[in-house]
Amino acid sequence: MFEIADRLLAAVAAGSRLAVATAVSIDGSAPRTVGTSMAFDGMSVIGSIAGGCVEGAVVDTCELVLADGVTRTVEYGVSDETAYSVGLTCGGRLRIQVQLLTDDLVEALRTRREIEVCSGFTERPPVERHLIVFGAMEFSAALSTAAQVLGYRVTVCDPRPLFMTPERFPGADVIVAWPTAWFETAEVDARTVICVLSHDARFDAELVALALASPAGFVGAMGSRRTHDRRVASLRERGVAEESIARLRSPIGLDLGGSTVEETAVAILAEVIAARSGASALPLSATSGTIHRLSLLVE
Repeated sequence: MFEIADRLLAAVAAGSRLAVATAVSIDGSAPRTVGTSMAFDGMSVIGSIAGGCVEGAVVDTCELVLADGVTRTVEYGVSDETAYSVGLTCGGRLRIQVQLLTDDLVEALRTRREIEVCSGFTERPPVERHLIVFGAMEFSAALSTAAQVLGYRVTVCDPRPLFMTPERFPGADVIVAWPTAWFETAEVDARTVICVLSHDARFDAELVALALASPAGFVGAMGSRRTHDRRVASLRERGVAEESIARLRSPIGLDLGGSTVEETAVAILAEVIAARSGASALPLSATSGTIHRLSLLVE
């Protein structure tokens, strides 16, 4: 429910009464992951529970729950005679819990508390992930916008006030400060992503060295291969250990063949996601096994 929490709370504030359907177990292949939810208020749908599969049938169940308030559990799968007719042709088995969005659930969403969807299934609030971008550039603006779509809290730092405006970086925390000085006070943990896009010679190597010495889970830097070679040489001159230098993802981004600032942002975030998940970053057509991994937000 947390992935659509903002929309659920807005609908409740507008006076809607909602039935919420949550995928509580998946066996085999399925279009979405465990914990995915969608809601129905009798007229419109919020979210998507199966990428188009089975959703019409789930809406029917939501209507029953809205009518009598009774929680229901429904299953769809390869052995279910209705599976093909409702669109579940991917070979998996999907178990969905449908319940009213009660005052207790609304309060849990608002305060970001654990939600016990059903016996043995608890949904936890998503872990906040923080993206720190150094350098006020068009690449930075595109990266900030795209990262916020993925749920990242974004901070952009640059010492030039002319380029650091809320209008240029909507939704981001805008920090006008010398990057190395500000980073000394920044809160950084294993969920932090650091992207150095400025490659300003006045602080580039020192900043990257500080980032590599931090617990940040991802440290990347933009620049040509020549810039990368100079950066690495400068890091070695500063005594940065080889195992730390090996953490640096530079030039940053996956090779997607893009060239625009928006395409570059996608390439950077693609590498961030692959690094976080430990995925191969290969085309799915070149891999085998389960496509969607079990959500880490549920137990």
